[in-house]
Amino acid sequence: MLQRILAIALNSYREAVRARVLYGLFGLALATTLYSVILGAMSLHQEKRVVSDVSAASISLYAVLVAIVLGSTSLHREIELKTLFPILTRRLVRHEFVLGKFVGTWLTLGVFVMVDGGTALGLLAHQSGRSLAAVAGAAAGLLALLGVGLWRLKAARAFLLAPWSVVFFAVMALLAAPAAGERSLVLASCALTMLEVAIVTAITLFFSAFSSPFLTAIFTAGIFILGRSAETLANLPVRVVGPLARSTGSLIARVVPNLNLYVPERPVLLGQVDGVPVVGYVARCGVNALCYSALLLVLASLIFRKRDLQ
Repeated sequence: MLQRILAIALNSYREAVRARVLYGLFGLALATTLYSVILGAMSLHQEKRVVSDVSAASISLYAVLVAIVLGSTSLHREIELKTLFPILTRRLVRHEFVLGKFVGTWLTLGVFVMVDGGTALGLLAHQSGRSLAAVAGAAAGLLALLGVGLWRLKAARAFLLAPWSVVFFAVMALLAAPAAGERSLVLASCALTMLEVAIVTAITLFFSAFSSPFLTAIFTAGIFILGRSAETLANLPVRVVGPLARSTGSLIARVVPNLNLYVPERPVLLGQVDGVPVVGYVARCGVNALCYSALLLVLASLIFRKRDLQ
């Protein structure tokens, strides 16, 4: 079972890496991260804070967009091109296919977050005193290593980016050690983003099990907006909106996942809130993401199992 799920996941990852829209969003994300340097230069001695805050926000936003795009189209593409039928005629069952799609999409998002987060850490490293030659040299060396790998290992080109992104992220994190607090903010934000997009990916697969890509994207975007507004909906002032609207908002806030947990305030990410350690906070968010993702994937598998694919 695990072998079949892994095979579907790797195939989904390979297809996602080849998607042109992914490179467009990736380019926008990197451009936003680099633009944070310009914004930081216009601030009053707050360059590192601006870079870390803007980078964390852009990584979260663009990762969610990628999750919606990939999740809403991957399952439908398999059905549309009829590549799903020969797969299901083998011993693979439908819930394994759904789970494999989830893992493959999440792996792709991991590469996206690692590269964009590594770029932000590299900028922080230079702003914290590392020489431009050291940061640029490390990045250039890793890019050269990737280029050699892509040239020599043509059969595994799509899969080289995953381990390379981990190494790139780790090297940039080490170089950004002098940034201390700002580095911790970016690291925690990247971890929370990975948890958030796990939920978003599960939501897209749930809707993909019974709707078109367009409707899936619309539904997922709507749930995402409600999730980011969950705390606001739960605390609507009765005097302004009335008891009915307050009750409705509270009900919606209880049903949709509270995605505000994954974009906490800056003091939480820096560990400056008493009784709320960063590691403990991320761990609690991880449990929350695991529960929601598992529930949504179970529902998606049940619906997809009953779906007529003809």
